[in-house]
Amino acid sequence: MIGLEVCVDDARGLRAAQQAGVARVELCSALALGGLTPDCGLMRLAASLPVPAYAMIRPRAGDFLFDDDEEAMMLADIAAARAAGLAGVVLGASRADFTLDTAMLARLSAACGPMGRTLHRAFDLVPDPAQALEVAVELGFARILTSGGAPTAMEGAEGLRRVAAAASGRIEIMAGSGVNPANVAALVRRTGVGAVHGSCRGPARPSPAAVVSLGFGAERITADSGVVRAMVDALETCRNGP
Repeated sequence: MIGLEVCVDDARGLRAAQQAGVARVELCSALALGGLTPDCGLMRLAASLPVPAYAMIRPRAGDFLFDDDEEAMMLADIAAARAAGLAGVVLGASRADFTLDTAMLARLSAACGPMGRTLHRAFDLVPDPAQALEVAVELGFARILTSGGAPTAMEGAEGLRRVAAAASGRIEIMAGSGVNPANVAALVRRTGVGAVHGSCRGPARPSPAAVVSLGFGAERITADSGVVRAMVDALETCRNGP
């Protein structure tokens, strides 16, 4: 079975992802910004539930070129994830030329102890994916989350296919960005990836007018159990054939 990871940024989405066929959840805040570090409360809730959870470790939006203060923040967030009892974390760091910051990733990895590690989409910015793949393998990452260097995984299908072939089973390649029940089976067949990542979001829930008028947000969009089931069902067809 192709592994399915569901990314969530609230308790409702976390509950929706707790079902058969989901390999793990990725915990974030601010999914609209690509995902930032979740709060400790969500980490602790996730650790009490049956599906393993990985916390995104990303202190701000924007690029992945982090300074000393931001590295210190990430180390503290990794410590919080360990203390909460999470299964793993999601990391990434770049140099100014978009190559992976190997030294910083090594320090962050050392702080993780026994937790699993996913290299996030900082990988999609690297100038030489084959070289970055070898860095991830050498550092002991369990998987790489990537869109194949394109805005969406379907657009990056050829890049995903090349990376999955180069990985040759040494590290899991997980396709993410724009993956949904309608395209996931075709994506897996085109690329040969071993896992996929999606938000599995349902329809937006509008906020009351009074909430919107005070600037607290116009809507909520979160993972939906029906969409999660549809993703699991679509992936089942990959195992059973067309």
